Amino acid sequence: MRAHEAGALHGEIGSRGPAWLRTPVDVNALVPQLWPRNVVRGPAGALTVAGLDVRDLAAEYGTPAYVLDEDDLRERCREFRAAFPDADVYYAGKAFLCRAVVRMIAEEGLFLDVCTGGELATALSAGMPAERIGFHGNNKSVAELTRAVDAGVGRIIVDSFTEIDRLSELARERGVRPKVLVRVTVGVEAHTHEYIATAHEDQKFGFSLAGGAAAAAAFKILDEDVLELRGLHSHIGSQIFDASGFEVSARRVLALQSQIRDARGVELPELDLGGGFGIAYTTQDDPASPHDLAKRLRKIVDGECAAENLAVPHLSVEPGRAIVGPAVFTLYQAGTVKDVDGLRTYVSVDGGMSDNIRTALYDASYSATMANRTSTAQPMLARVVGKHCESGDIVVKDEFLPADVQPGDLVAVPGTGAYCRSMASNYNHVPRPPVVAVRDGRARLIVRRETEDDLLALDVG
Repeated sequence: MRAHEAGALHGEIGSRGPAWLRTPVDVNALVPQLWPRNVVRGPAGALTVAGLDVRDLAAEYGTPAYVLDEDDLRERCREFRAAFPDADVYYAGKAFLCRAVVRMIAEEGLFLDVCTGGELATALSAGMPAERIGFHGNNKSVAELTRAVDAGVGRIIVDSFTEIDRLSELARERGVRPKVLVRVTVGVEAHTHEYIATAHEDQKFGFSLAGGAAAAAAFKILDEDVLELRGLHSHIGSQIFDASGFEVSARRVLALQSQIRDARGVELPELDLGGGFGIAYTTQDDPASPHDLAKRLRKIVDGECAAENLAVPHLSVEPGRAIVGPAVFTLYQAGTVKDVDGLRTYVSVDGGMSDNIRTALYDASYSATMANRTSTAQPMLARVVGKHCESGDIVVKDEFLPADVQPGDLVAVPGTGAYCRSMASNYNHVPRPPVVAVRDGRARLIVRRETEDDLLALDVG
């Protein structure tokens, strides 16, 4: 049974596709896999998270606001650590990063992947041990590389010959030997959006395997003997559900590892297969558990290493959005509710593409529910839109909401922990929302709301 069909049978909201449009839904129900684990409907019909009523959160912190279920995030960290006990699990800083989250993932034993100087500064300022930081990026500046080397980051994933030269010069100047991985573009196009598929040949990341650049980069590092080449890195994309791409990727990367051994007599001790594991945004999405992912990846690596007569290297994985994405929902307040010629009803909320650009950028799908109450009204087909002066300012393209939704109602959108706050903007001079962490019946502000004073402070004209 497909995920959205199972959801419809249980009266769950958020289904998609033709079957969804024909199936009656309970607009007051919640789909467990879409929401943080401590979100339920309280006795009064309002959503609660870790025991706190969202109406109280809205009153104290305002809307829109990102609400983080801290125990949910921590539990996901533990699940990946347990699933990959002999591997290093890297949290994706680009998904969402602030000092409080850095401390959470550090306490749960994860490593951290950063890709800019700003992300590195955030990590270091929060006390993340430098040796547990990996530094990605296709265009690292000399200043960023200098900071990484001086801080002693655990590994730098090199992405171009120019970067190898820059880093080697810094290493010679400082008399150090930075640990590096070579990012390999393996020619696997993940089943995801074009802009988040990162291992096909025609894109900006990494060294081409097919063209020989990846092998040349590894040989250059080994022959110059300035940097310490620890292994190879591959990342095939993001929001991935189909593990078959990892099998092809591992086969090609380990074949390169075998080529390096045969040519230089060096068997590299590490391998990073990336990750980018998918999460549920709608009931059509059916992500695998960390345990199942680990079992499949380990089987793939063990089999390919045996075929190449290689020792199994120390693995690293990068779950991506799978840790923080499901742990957060965005809380909005409805403003204008407008029926358009019987086609659909537009529910305008007090945020939009400035706090979630993914719908406009990637044609991403989201779910939504009325958060402050339940309703006996019939479900209506609605589109949740923002307040910005763009027709493409859509948060949720299609969702059943109660026909009596009205201005002042709270609307909650799950699955917004990854890339929403980190990609947020000030379009139309709208201040970015706060991030509120909730745990054990208590809320705390971990990123405050921007103010108009913040916006004007940058205007020096």
